[in-house]
Amino acid sequence: MNLTAAKIFVTSRGAKCALDRGTHMSLLDNVNMQARCKSKMTRPKAFETNKYKKVEDPIGLYGYCLLGIPIATFALGTWQIKRWRWKLDLIDKLKQRTSAEPIDLPSDLNELKDKEFYRMKVKGKFLYEKEFLIGPRSLILNGEAVSEKSGGIFSRKAGSGYYVITPFKLEDRDLTIMVNRGWIPRGDRSAFKMENKITDSVEIVGIIRVSEKRPPFIPDNTPAKGVWHYRDLNAMAKIAEAEPVYIELLTEYGTPQGPIGGQTKVTLRNEHFSYILTWYSLSACTSYMWFRQFVQKLPLL
Repeated sequence: MNLTAAKIFVTSRGAKCALDRGTHMSLLDNVNMQARCKSKMTRPKAFETNKYKKVEDPIGLYGYCLLGIPIATFALGTWQIKRWRWKLDLIDKLKQRTSAEPIDLPSDLNELKDKEFYRMKVKGKFLYEKEFLIGPRSLILNGEAVSEKSGGIFSRKAGSGYYVITPFKLEDRDLTIMVNRGWIPRGDRSAFKMENKITDSVEIVGIIRVSEKRPPFIPDNTPAKGVWHYRDLNAMAKIAEAEPVYIELLTEYGTPQGPIGGQTKVTLRNEHFSYILTWYSLSACTSYMWFRQFVQKLPLL
């Protein structure tokens, strides 16, 4: 091979190698570019894959604060279930006590604190000269307060009136208690002392009651003026010169043409079941709204 031919061969071989190297580099660039594009397409949009970068909470403090609404209403509904069961038990105990056989007055008067709403029988005489009034109070018939709008035979007396409290001297012991003989209309307040009175010894049955706290917005009692708004047995006993023992006379033991007996309210309102439905309904509605607002709007991974 001559010198000219050798140069041509070397030149053509170098060009071919350069071409091969260029082609190889171009293919590598294409592969790298495709890998980067594929990585970008498969990377999650909502969260950063870098483990060293802080991930932002998609719900946030505002969302968690709103979550407290369904939780709180659910707790209130559960609490009302406990209140509902407690009220049912209280109503059952009240019915049992008011329908039980009458008990005798215990020798230890402190035992009466746990005997409220029990029926008790005593025998003795009324001391009418020391009786007084408590009121104004509504008339109670068959254990329920009569509305001023009620019709019928008692519509005239269905308004405000007073309870007549009369000391009762026991026959079998040197003891005086207080008896709520019944209700009189406001218009008969000054004429109730003219009624027919029982002066002989008599056996009566009444419902045991204890002192009551002063109701809201009700004035204090004024014993010096004979004004009584609520049942304070200790203060009443001092005025009546009696023991702090108080019973409410049953209807059948009242005086003819006298106060209407049976002034013991034996029914209790029990609306806790409606409260249960209300709170649980609010919890269900607010839970669904929170789910729609925060959970369904979370981006897919």
